[in-house]
Amino acid sequence: MNKADLVNSVTADLNASDFDIKRADVSRVVEATIDTIINSVVNGDKVSILGFGSFESRERSARQGLNPKTGEPIQIPAKRVPAFSPGKVFKDRVQEEA
Repeated sequence: MNKADLVNSVTADLNASDFDIKRADVSRVVEATIDTIINSVVNGDKVSILGFGSFESRERSARQGLNPKTGEPIQIPAKRVPAFSPGKVFKDRVQEEA
């Protein structure tokens, strides 16, 4: 599922529940939600959505690596990376469907 599929699915779910919401409005809400999560994580905040999971940034330390072409050792610098941890409800639902 991509972002367009997500918007279409949410629009269909809402309109099936007697809401009359346009696809463009749902698209703006999805975009705003994603932007808010990204901006919060960039600023070092943790975003927790109960039942879904948590988004945060983590520090990855510097380490030694190998150049895949030459096999020579190279130094990989430290950096911050985004991380997602699924919540219990999310994990349980995936396990039920397996």
